[in-house]
Amino acid sequence: MANYIHVPDGAPVVPKLDVTVDEQDYRPGALQLIKALRPHWKPTEVKMKTFTDGITNKLIGCYVGGALQDVVLVRIYGNKTELFVDRDNEVKSFRVLQAHRCAPRLYCTFNNGLCYEFLEGVALEPEHIRNPAIFRLIARQMAKYHAIHAHNGWVPRSDLWHKMGKYFSLVPNRFEDPEKNQR
Repeated sequence: MANYIHVPDGAPVVPKLDVTVDEQDYRPGALQLIKALRPHWKPTEVKMKTFTDGITNKLIGCYVGGALQDVVLVRIYGNKTELFVDRDNEVKSFRVLQAHRCAPRLYCTFNNGLCYEFLEGVALEPEHIRNPAIFRLIARQMAKYHAIHAHNGWVPRSDLWHKMGKYFSLVPNRFEDPEKNQR
């Protein structure tokens, strides 16, 4: 199970910053993080772009200049997501993948999120995945991921059903609002 994730020796240490970023007014908190991570950036020149206002997280790109070259992604965890996402294991997994060059650099964690490197790319669509040149690259990368031994001798087991059960245990059986309950 995920409890046995072993971060290899030599994996980069990830600092924990005592900063809480407000999901609605994120600029002040994000600037505190940027001050620690990019002290040479002038706060007045830092631009912020919301990449996603997803179901569970908010993702903000912080950068200076006109191009998205050195972008620090600030991921603000969604409210109460720690109830079904093990944040310690998430960071361990990130570090394991980073140590094997399979993930962007994780710069830091903070009270309600983490900061990591932006890697430019393209979201694949079904037509891309059907392309033999691309699906071979995907298969090669997946094989690389599955060759990583992150469990220090333990045989990994899926915890999909456990996680789904935990998630569904958090969902109310019914709502007071009839319209919401019907939906």
